Amino acid sequence: MSHLTKKLFLCTLLTSLSNYASSSTIPSKQNIDTSEQGIEKIEVYGVRSRLTSSGALKDNIAKTELLTDEYIENSQSASLADAIQNAIGIRVSNECSMCGAKRIMINGMKGEHTNVLIDGIPMHTMISGFYGMDSVAATGIGSIEIARGAGASLTAPEAIGGTVNMVTKDATENEIQIDLSTGELGYRKASILAMGVSEDNNTHITLVGQYDNKDQFDGDKNGVSENPALTNSSMTIYFSHDFSYTDNLRIRYNQSNSEVFGGPVLGDTVNSVTDALSSVAYGEADSLFVNNDVRNKYIGNPWETTEWVKTDREEFSVSWLHEINSDLNITTNFAYIDHVQDSFYEAVDYYAEDTMFYSSIRVNYYLNDNHLLTFGSDIRNEEMRSKSRALALLDNYVEDSFDYITKGIFIQDTWTPHEDFELAAALRIDNIQADFVDISKPGKEIDKTLISPRVDMRYLHNEQFTSRLSFGQGYRAPLSFFESDHGILDSGKGYLVEVEQPERSNSATYSLNYDHNKLTSTLSFAYTAVDHLASLEHNNEGTPILTQLDKTASVTAIDLAINYQIYEELALSTIIEQYRYDKTFKESFAIAPAEKRITLSTDWDYQGWDVITSATWVGSRNLDDYGYEGYNRNDGTEKKSTKAESYITIDLKIIKELSKGLKIYVGATNLFDYSQADDMDSPLMFHEDGSYDVVYIYGPLRGRTAYAGLNYEF
Repeated sequence: MSHLTKKLFLCTLLTSLSNYASSSTIPSKQNIDTSEQGIEKIEVYGVRSRLTSSGALKDNIAKTELLTDEYIENSQSASLADAIQNAIGIRVSNECSMCGAKRIMINGMKGEHTNVLIDGIPMHTMISGFYGMDSVAATGIGSIEIARGAGASLTAPEAIGGTVNMVTKDATENEIQIDLSTGELGYRKASILAMGVSEDNNTHITLVGQYDNKDQFDGDKNGVSENPALTNSSMTIYFSHDFSYTDNLRIRYNQSNSEVFGGPVLGDTVNSVTDALSSVAYGEADSLFVNNDVRNKYIGNPWETTEWVKTDREEFSVSWLHEINSDLNITTNFAYIDHVQDSFYEAVDYYAEDTMFYSSIRVNYYLNDNHLLTFGSDIRNEEMRSKSRALALLDNYVEDSFDYITKGIFIQDTWTPHEDFELAAALRIDNIQADFVDISKPGKEIDKTLISPRVDMRYLHNEQFTSRLSFGQGYRAPLSFFESDHGILDSGKGYLVEVEQPERSNSATYSLNYDHNKLTSTLSFAYTAVDHLASLEHNNEGTPILTQLDKTASVTAIDLAINYQIYEELALSTIIEQYRYDKTFKESFAIAPAEKRITLSTDWDYQGWDVITSATWVGSRNLDDYGYEGYNRNDGTEKKSTKAESYITIDLKIIKELSKGLKIYVGATNLFDYSQADDMDSPLMFHEDGSYDVVYIYGPLRGRTAYAGLNYEF
C-alpha cells in the first residue's frame, strides 16, 4: 500500500467515524453531586475515565513520575526530549555533536534501555529511539508518565531502564490553542491544538499541528557546528468515541518529518545542504583545520564533517475497550509504525526503513474485593531494511537489516489485603526471535523464550509516609548500530555484527514518600544489573563490531525530590541525583553520562505574572573512567583534558496574562550562554592515528536561546 493510499484510507476512516459519532445519541455516564453552597455539579465520565478512576484498568502500583501539560508548556518544550530533560531520574544525552542524536536515559541506563509508549502502546522502533526523541512534538501531549525499573510496564518488557508514556491530550471542551514564538539561533515554533466535543459528550476529537526550527550552533566560531540545525513538522489526529456505556474506541494517526544538518556552518563554511553533500566530488582535503588543530578555522571540504539525517514517520493505532460487566473488561490494541531514515555521514550514505506491527489483548478481572487479575498477550513484528552504496563497496561490510518478532503472554495479580498495603505480582513469558538477514549471517541469531517476573509493593505507614518497593527482570535484543555508539561512522572500514544473546537485566527500586501540608518529598534508590550488554569493539583490522560484554554491568541510582509551597503564589522544588556505575558499565559508554546532578526550580505566580526559573548543576567527572582519549592536533600532541569540570545552566521564562485566553511570554534556555566548545574544549578531536572524530562530549553543546512568543486560546 503506497503512502498516499494509506493517507487517503486513514482520512476516509476518520471522517466516517466522525460523521457517525456526531449523529450518535448514546447517553454518557453522569455523576451528580451537590456542593456546600447547594449548587448542583455535574461531572461527565467516559468509559475509560470511569474505569480508570475505579481502578478497573490498573496496570501496576510502581512509583510513577507525572509531568503535566502545564509543566511542558512552562518549560517551552518543542519536543519530548525537551520536556523530560530535567525530570527526576531522567537524563537526555546528546550522543553526537554533528547529528545531535538524543537518547533518553532512565535510572542511569542507556538510551536504548528506555521504551517509549504512546497512550500505553509501544510505538517506537529500534532505530527511531536514536533520532526520534528530538522530533516528537510536545504540542498535544496531555501528560508524560515515567515509570522506572525493568519490566515497569506489562506491555513493555524490553524497558530495562523504564518507560516513558506520552498520553495524548483528550478533548474536554471545544477549544483552539495557538502558540507562536521566535528567538535567537533561528529558533521558531508554531503550533495549533484544536479540540472538539460532541453535544452528548460521547465523541472527542483532537487535532494537533506543530512546526519548530533551530539553526546550527558554533560556540568556538571555527566553522564547524557543535549542535546541528533541526527542523520538525508534525500532524496528529486523535479520535475517541463511546459507542455505549460499555464500549470506547480510540484512533490516533500521526505523521512527522524531521531534517538534521550538522558540521560545516551554513552561510560560513558552505552555502547549502546540497553543496555540502555534493562536495564529495572534491576528494579529501590536505588538512581539515588551520595548523591541523580542531580549535582553529575549518578549511577541509564540507563533506568531511557533514552529517545529514532526514526522517519521515507515520504512526497509526486503534484501541477498543469493552466492559463486559462491572468485574470484567477487555482492551484490544493495534498499531502500525513506518519509520524511514535517509542519511549521510561524512561520505557514507545510509538508508533504512523500519516498519512495526503491534497488537495486544488485555483482560482485567475483579476476582473479589482483594484481587484484580490482569492477563493477556501481545505480539510485535518489526522489520528493518538498510542499505548503503558506500559501505557495499567494502569487502567486510555486513548490513544490519533484521527481522525481529516477539510473542508474549502476561498475568498480574493486584492484591489488596488491607487499605494500607497493596502488592502487584506480574509474570511475562516471551519468545523472541532476532534474525540478521545479511547472507553472511545464516540462521537466527537469537531465538529464546524468557520468563520475566516483577513485584511491586506499596505500604502506607501513616497519612504522611508511603513506601514503594519493586523487583523486576527485563530483556532487550541489541540489533542496530544506531543503538550502540554510532558505529556506522567508521566509514572506511564497514562494520560487523556479532550478537547472540538478548541483554538480560535484574533491578530493584525503593522509594519513601512524605506528603504533608505544603511539603512533599521522595527519596529513591534503584539498582540495575545487565548481562550481555551491547558494546562497540574493534577487531585487529580496526573494523567496528557490534558485540556484547562477558561481564555483568551495574548502576546504582539515588535521588531526592523536594517540593515546597512557600506560599500560595510561590513554589520551590529541588532534585538531587547521583549515579554510581561499575567499571564494566563505564567502559561501555561512548559518551560519559552525568554522575551527579542538582536541579533547583521556582514558580512564582502573582497578579497575572508567572515567572518560572530552573537551574541545573552537573558535577565534575573523570573521563578516563569512560575511555576518553583524544587530541586537539592530528599529530598526537595537545592531548585533550580528561577532567570534565562541573557546570551550571539556567533557564528562565516570564509569562504575562493580558486577557482571558491571551498570554505573552519571554524567556531563555541556557540564559548565561554556557557551552562546552566556548567554555571548556571542543567536542571535535583527533585519534592517536590522526583520524578525525566528533564525540569528545561531556558538556552542553548549545548556548543561549532567548525567545518571545504568544499563546491564544479561544
